[in-house]
Amino acid sequence: MVVWAEEPVTGAQIIAQALRAQSIEYMFGVVGIPVIEVALAAQAAGIKYIGMRNEQAACYAASAVGYLTGRPGVCLVVSGPGLINALSGMANANMNCWPLLIIGGSSDRNLETSGAFQEFPQVEACRLYSKFSARPSSLEAIPSVIEKAVRSSIYGRPGACYIDIPGDFVNSLVNKTSIRYADCCLTPPVSLADAYAVSRAVSVLMNAQRPLLILGKGAAYSRAEKSIQKLVDQCGLPFLPTPMGKGIVPDNHPNCVSAARSSALLHADVIVLLGARLNWILHFGLPPRFQPKVKIIQVDICAEELGNNVKPAACLLGDVNAVTEQLLEQLGKQSWRYPSSSVWWDDLKKKMKNNEESAMALAMQKSLPMNYYTVFHHIRSLLPKDCIIVSEGANTMDIGRTMLQNYQPRHRLDAGTFGTMGVGLGFAIAAAMVARDRNPEQRVVCVEGDSAFGFSGMEVETICRYNLPVLIIVVNNNGIYSGFDESIWKEMLKQGDPAIHVPPLCLSPNSRYEQVMIAFGGKGYFVQTPEALQDALKASLADRAMPSLINVMINPLSDRKKQDFPWLTRSNL
Repeated sequence: MVVWAEEPVTGAQIIAQALRAQSIEYMFGVVGIPVIEVALAAQAAGIKYIGMRNEQAACYAASAVGYLTGRPGVCLVVSGPGLINALSGMANANMNCWPLLIIGGSSDRNLETSGAFQEFPQVEACRLYSKFSARPSSLEAIPSVIEKAVRSSIYGRPGACYIDIPGDFVNSLVNKTSIRYADCCLTPPVSLADAYAVSRAVSVLMNAQRPLLILGKGAAYSRAEKSIQKLVDQCGLPFLPTPMGKGIVPDNHPNCVSAARSSALLHADVIVLLGARLNWILHFGLPPRFQPKVKIIQVDICAEELGNNVKPAACLLGDVNAVTEQLLEQLGKQSWRYPSSSVWWDDLKKKMKNNEESAMALAMQKSLPMNYYTVFHHIRSLLPKDCIIVSEGANTMDIGRTMLQNYQPRHRLDAGTFGTMGVGLGFAIAAAMVARDRNPEQRVVCVEGDSAFGFSGMEVETICRYNLPVLIIVVNNNGIYSGFDESIWKEMLKQGDPAIHVPPLCLSPNSRYEQVMIAFGGKGYFVQTPEALQDALKASLADRAMPSLINVMINPLSDRKKQDFPWLTRSNL
């Protein structure tokens, strides 16, 4: 029997206290051997633990906390398959550049290479998906490793970090006085762009005939909303937000040209990228979606990102907020403002007016089943302006992005840079937890396609268990991209084996997803008309104490409005 001369502490308690020392507030996970005690210790230390139904959703939730708060959320997983399930969330966080900390249990050290339960090379596997991956060498080393992981996740370009905890560490004891907890790491240092590069950027911008600002989620993460709105207002510049850049400047700002997105990208001669990347979301910055000789002013915190796909006219390496302030200072000295009477503004306004009228014509259609635009028109009319919108799906996300407006930064979460389906409910749970602590009156609205809802639908139970007043809206078209109505479905089944005759895009028609919410104690609504949709929305938004799910049936063949691509002519097909 060991007699402790001093008060002992377990590995689990060391982990929890080290996390609290780094100002960690939220932990999401699915517990089992060997990490149950870690979750219990975290709660005892004042960290909120949210037990999820799948490690993927847990990891998505923890990463969303990092984006919303600037401090990483923790995803706690068991060894082997538990960690592997979390890799998708880890990769998603890294691609989105969001801070995240994953703590994974692993096999006992004395059983390595012997075929232990769920044994897997976890530290090595996580290096592909993270900025930092390590196993503490001892119980005493845990606090310093946790401090480094948290610091690495938020310094430079944010991302995921992994800490491996052997099972025998969790309940091992050590004298409390032998543990030294690292002080909370400092907030990330703010870097400024080179002064010459700023002057070069200002010169290029002031000589633009058709300037355009593009606002990315990196600008939202940088908390650059005040400086960017000042830049827009002071210089009279048109701006285009990327999907999660929406709300940095309100979508209803007169300089927002989202309704003329394709035309703005195609005809701009100078583009200022503020925390956005020239990846697939922005068509790589290349023709035929951009001008061949477009001049790019690129602002990014990561040097390796500068010049990807298009050589910039000016590279501004630094924090987006700080660099925007530098630009404002130089532009202010020049008293420069882009003229509102320019041909460029006239062209953009005409295109915006035409596209908005086309969308409204679709929204006003009276035919049943409803189309996407009708559904989003009614949702938009009733959503609170300060709500956090979570969105995923194919057409549901794409059309919803254009129809549902954001008025504040970091109030839209979606499939992101990685185009990940299944993030919706995890993101919504994270947003609801943060809102409960920081802004209790704020609503979280999760708009899902029926296919997307299927990836993490059992997290409805998590929402109900923690009594999170999330409103889930499932836009149900009976399929992936499109489906079939019940009559066609029945005819297909008559042909024989569904695995042979049912198209891969099809899902079961008229699935009653709202019953999932009802089964766990929330409220569910099945709606087929605009009037029923309005009634369900009003009832759900009025109830601030209970989660709801509105299952909205739409025309299975409903699609986006036809896109007008002036560059797509017979000569370049």
